[in-house]
This record gives sequence, C-alpha cells and structure tokens, in this order.
Amino acid sequence: MYSSLNPEILRELRRPRSYPAVSLAMTTHRRPPDDAQDPVRLGNLVDDAVRQLDADPGVTKERREDVLKHLRAAVQEADLVHAKDGLVLFAAPGEHQVWAIDREVPARVVVADTFLTRNLVAADAAAHPYWVLSVAADRITLWDGRGNRVVEDTGHGFPRSRSLEDDDVERKERVGDVPSTYRDEATRQFFREADGILAELLRAEPRPLYVTGEPAALSLLTESGTAAHGSAQVPFGGLSHGRADAVARAVAPARTADAERETAEALADLDRARGANTYAAGVDEVWQEAADGRIRRLVVEENFRVTVRAGEGHLAPAADGDLDAVHDIVDEIVESALETGAQVVFVADGTLAEAGHIAAALRF
Repeated sequence: MYSSLNPEILRELRRPRSYPAVSLAMTTHRRPPDDAQDPVRLGNLVDDAVRQLDADPGVTKERREDVLKHLRAAVQEADLVHAKDGLVLFAAPGEHQVWAIDREVPARVVVADTFLTRNLVAADAAAHPYWVLSVAADRITLWDGRGNRVVEDTGHGFPRSRSLEDDDVERKERVGDVPSTYRDEATRQFFREADGILAELLRAEPRPLYVTGEPAALSLLTESGTAAHGSAQVPFGGLSHGRADAVARAVAPARTADAERETAEALADLDRARGANTYAAGVDEVWQEAADGRIRRLVVEENFRVTVRAGEGHLAPAADGDLDAVHDIVDEIVESALETGAQVVFVADGTLAEAGHIAAALRF
C-alpha cells in the first residue's frame, strides 16, 4: 500500500493505460464507530465498478476478468484497520495499486484509459512534504517528512555510515571534544560525499530541507558543499541514530515558523495581486484561471471542500443528489495549478473567509 508521492511515481501513474483503467476512491475513517462501515462502502464501490464494466460494450470478457482480478486483489491489500483519511485503488489490465492518503476524498468510480490522480496530488501538496537530514561524524540519515509524520528514507543513497577507526577520535567523541572530530579530513570527505548525494536528491525532488546535528556538524556540512545552503538548521544532536518521532519533535518549531512565514508571504502576495488586477477569488473564478494556466500562486484553506456542477465555463452550486456534481473540484484546481508550475500554499481554515476560502495571484 502506497502513501508517498514523488515526481517519478506520478509520471508513472499518469501514463496512458490499456482500457479499461479503473480508479476507485473513498473517504475512510481512522477510529470507531465510523470505520465500521468502511468495508461496506468499499464493497459497494467495487459492485459499481463491476456494473460499469459489465455494461461497457468496449470491454471484452477477458479484459473485464483481468481488471476485476486486479481490483479484487487491491481490495485485499487495502488495510482498513489502519486506515487514513482517504483510500484510492487503481486497477488496469495486468496491474493494481493501493493508496492510503491523509485527505478525505469523494466516493467515486472512474473508468477511463488513465488513472485519476487529482486526489493524490492534492493530498501530497496539503501534507507539506519536506526532507530532514541528520548529520553526525559516523552516520548521516535522511528522513521523509509529511506533516507531523516522519519516516526514514533509505531509497536515495542514505543512510551513510562509517567507522570511527581512530581510537583517539572515539575517545574525543566520548569526552565531548566534538569540534576536533569535525576537523578530521576523513570526516570532511564523508560530508562532501553526502552533500553530493543530497544535491542530486534536491534536484530530483525539491522540498524544504531541515538539517539536524551538533553545531560543529552543521558548520561542516555547510562548508562541504552547497546542497544544504538555505536550509533550516536545527542544532540538535543524536538524531542520525535516533527515532522518527524524536526527529519530528526536533524540527516541529522550525516547521511552524516556516508555515507562519509562508502564510504571511502568500497573503501579502494576494494583496499585491489585488492592487495589480492580477487576482482571483472564489472557487468559480479560480477554477477558470487554473484551467487557463494563469495561476502563479494558489492559496487555499486546508479543509476547504465544495460540491459544484460544471456548466459552460462556470461552476454552480450542486443540488443534493445531482449525479453530475463534482465533489473534488478543489483537488482538481490544486492539480491544475501544480501542473502549470504554480506554487500552492495551504493555510489555516478561516484565513480566506472573505475571499471564498480560495484565492490566487495570477501571472497576467
């Protein structure tokens, strides 16, 4: 079961599939009593997918059975006991995937020749993904952070470890003569190699970076290269051998400060855009600008959801039971904005109340 999105995975998900490619999405629940109905809701969606495939004259019996085999396998792999806020299943001829995400998603079944990715993209953006690098003379560890959750990343050349073979160096580590350890040439080379790997990672998957370690270790990393320049430094040692929860706690104050600064900058940008007539507000207007690729910075409240009906170039409120209603229009806007190179900033609920909970600064 997947939970972390990166550019390579997203490209793979978006490539065309042999028809039919089934996307199944639903909101799940982390705790009782709400979680008791999740298996029933999932079963109902699978039944809906079966009906759609049965009724489609373009789907051969062999292709139908292949896709349903993979859809049922995806259902078996879905861990509803440890559910998050949303579940997305993908099934196509010869393949299936299961995604658990930290964002509610509307219940839906889509049969097409591509998978539906908007909910994954929006959930990833809302999670504020970041990297944490924990440095020490003998071990450098990379952590994948999303919101308050941090896990060790072992797929990008980390962790990197070395033995402190010099008995005198080990003694100095024990008695606290840390600066001398970080003047050692072997340690400098160790950090230079890590800097090169980090630079390659940040080019492929750019995110905010937080670096933890003793002050001497942080200084040496900065001297060893340029990859960590501009990162938030957290002078907290021991985390290269530490636990994920300790890393999350250590970087939490810096993350909070960054979030407050990002919100202030985004709101100031919206004010400037309003004065320059390059401003859009409200879901209808922002949706149109996103479709035209004009958004430079999108600002949206974290839990803003709205169900609409898409008309001729405009959105309108949807009536209860409207079968043509779009339940995830905000996720669609987020994905469209990111696809055209816009920055997306999620802010606290109520921040954009006067703007209809969503606003954008436009390119022109």
